Amino acid sequence: MATTMSSVVGLANSSLSGFSSAKKTSLSSDFVRSPVTARNPFRVAKASGGRVTCFQRDWLRRDLNVIGFGLIGWLAPSSVPAINGKSLTGLFFESIGTELAHFPTGPALTSQFWLWMVCWHLGLFICLTFGQIGFKGRTEDYFSK
Repeated sequence: MATTMSSVVGLANSSLSGFSSAKKTSLSSDFVRSPVTARNPFRVAKASGGRVTCFQRDWLRRDLNVIGFGLIGWLAPSSVPAINGKSLTGLFFESIGTELAHFPTGPALTSQFWLWMVCWHLGLFICLTFGQIGFKGRTEDYFSK
């Protein structure tokens, strides 16, 4: 069996033989004026000591003020008795007590516990998210621009 070098129309001067892996691949196209050399992004050494980082090191920018104020900011409105004279926090904690009364068995799918748990935590996470956006936006002068 003889192998021949053949080129594919549209790939410029590159060959698909597989035997020439030692040379750099040069990609060219009608859309790109100059040939672009294919690089491995993991071999590019940057300021991070050779590691590739897509985000800042402290991308979460965790701040305990946001957690504290966010929790207080959610506990206050969720403790207002707005649902038949009861608060969302009270209903959630009451349903926890009801479910703990028959501890080894978990809550049934038709239990009110799931509704109060999802609503309470959804409100908490929304409050924490907006708190993070607002607090960090203000400290980094995002809103004054």
